[in-house]
Amino acid sequence: MPITHDDLAQFSGTERWFRHSLMRTVSYTEGVQFLADKAGAYWLIDKVATLQLEPTIKREEFQVWKLNVTGSKATLVCEDGNYNVVYSETIDFTDFPLDHVELWFENGVIMLPSER
Repeated sequence: MPITHDDLAQFSGTERWFRHSLMRTVSYTEGVQFLADKAGAYWLIDKVATLQLEPTIKREEFQVWKLNVTGSKATLVCEDGNYNVVYSETIDFTDFPLDHVELWFENGVIMLPSER
């Protein structure tokens, strides 16, 4: 069964954190784990985690990550929380099943907005 936005909305807070395997200072929540499992989107967690090495991104204490999908292409944008874009990239191919998703990054944790 495909993942829906309603599936993600069920997550509020988290009781369990998952440590990123490569970026050990980055963790993510149960909702993000669910998204990665159901949408085949571990690549998205990897992207957000590894881009924390970029100085312009790392200096932002609060980050809003937006993935917008059109057909088989997508755009990944990181904003600073005040709608200022600090990073943007085009993804030439994706099979991500939702038309968009938003993740927040704060205090070393990737989360769904409903989990904050």
